Amino acid sequence: MIKKIAVPLPPLFRECLINTTILFKKVIIYITILVSFLTSCSDYHSSERNTVLFDLDSIRNRGSLIAVTDFNSTNYFMYKGEPMGFNYELLKAFSDHIGIDLEIIAENDIDQAFDLLNRGDADLLAIGLTVNASRKKIIQFTEPVAETRQVLVQRKPKNWSTLTKSAIEKSLIRKQLDLGNKSVYVQKGSSHVERLHSLSSEIGDSITVIEVPYESEQLIKLVASGEIDYTVCDENEALVNSTYYPGIDVSTPVSFTQNLAWGVRKTNSDKLLQELNNWISTFRHSQTYALLYAKYFRNSRSSIIVRSDYYSLKTGKVSQWDEMIKGYSDSIRWDWRLLASLIYQESRFLPDVTSWAGAYGLMQVMPSTGSNFGIDITASPRNNMKAGIRYINWLHSIFDPRIEDETERMKFILASYNAGPGHVLDAMKLAGKNGLNPTKWEDNVAIWMLRKSDPRYYNDEVVKSGYFKGTESVAFVTEVLERFERYKNFIPAKSVSLTGTDAKN
Repeated sequence: MIKKIAVPLPPLFRECLINTTILFKKVIIYITILVSFLTSCSDYHSSERNTVLFDLDSIRNRGSLIAVTDFNSTNYFMYKGEPMGFNYELLKAFSDHIGIDLEIIAENDIDQAFDLLNRGDADLLAIGLTVNASRKKIIQFTEPVAETRQVLVQRKPKNWSTLTKSAIEKSLIRKQLDLGNKSVYVQKGSSHVERLHSLSSEIGDSITVIEVPYESEQLIKLVASGEIDYTVCDENEALVNSTYYPGIDVSTPVSFTQNLAWGVRKTNSDKLLQELNNWISTFRHSQTYALLYAKYFRNSRSSIIVRSDYYSLKTGKVSQWDEMIKGYSDSIRWDWRLLASLIYQESRFLPDVTSWAGAYGLMQVMPSTGSNFGIDITASPRNNMKAGIRYINWLHSIFDPRIEDETERMKFILASYNAGPGHVLDAMKLAGKNGLNPTKWEDNVAIWMLRKSDPRYYNDEVVKSGYFKGTESVAFVTEVLERFERYKNFIPAKSVSLTGTDAKN
């Protein structure tokens, strides 16, 4: 057995220990005060940041509205290279109304979406949230943008197509009471969770509510494939999905009609909320809104899109040329989605389109450019893309030594693809001569691209390429990069090289 024996400390050592302990406690107190002070400063600056930046006046000064929305086959998706969706088009209409650009953050996790809004990373939550009391504690709701009700998604019997309507009905849940002792999978954090718990109390029976990190469309797919038996989602979304999963039934309501609305922060958003409410109240009674609603919820267009190979949420594709684009993007070390965005901007992926100036094909290459590289740009889409890639490589040889920052360099190369490098080099010289940074695009060289149509500047001695109307080129850079950001929301980045060495030739 080991015995513990108390041995008295020598007086001097004991005194030193006491003094050290007192000193240590004081240090701890000082550190605690300092941490508390720094935290309060951080909180103050965070609060100040939100106050300064994110109500309507500051949003207008920034020049863009930042909105969070969810990506699915109704709200926000990519089709043939272009963004579409009910919430997307509503947001675009509102941002046009207030005269600023639109930035989209795609987020399907509801809790994450709330966090993005409330910590100031976004101005507006445009997910089409069911208005309820618990959410009113977290955000301010706008006027309703739509109405819907929650419905049960269940599977028809295996041989449903050979059965009578009466036989099918007998196999399905039609009374909410019959959900007792059933397991229903729903998206974590959604209003469907709250509704099912309330319904369980209403029917006086147990409903097992299983919350999972999947959004409604994924859960509908799991019902259709037989992996789960039931889910609940909004009827608007359920009806669209039922057109391409004919083996599911979405006709059993589990709620009354409910309002769907957008949300803003509870503080520092009063002006934005007022502007939104005024606009929504008017826009919802317009023919434009009626056509928009019908486009996504009242006809078969959405189901046609979702069945398409170019519905990017399902396939990760934007065009029939994706594999070729991926191979050629490797040869210039570009993200293939950026090259796809440029090609869309040039030709809308049409292989035989000719511009008013004579540029031809997918990459709108001028015949003289093709001749310089020894390539017949009209012979095939591959030849056209090969010539366009060689032109981009040539632009890299011009701008790589001049601009160190890769992100900035890309803007100059995109502008040069549209305008030719001579005009961009002129604008760089004008920027440097007039005290701006010749290696930065926004608010620097882009300004002088726009001024090259003014004789005071295109006649300057540093200008070698003369007059140029730069509005199209500045817009070209912005639009290609904005589309690239949208592509990144939906399309995987992994590049697939072409077989052989053709992409590098």
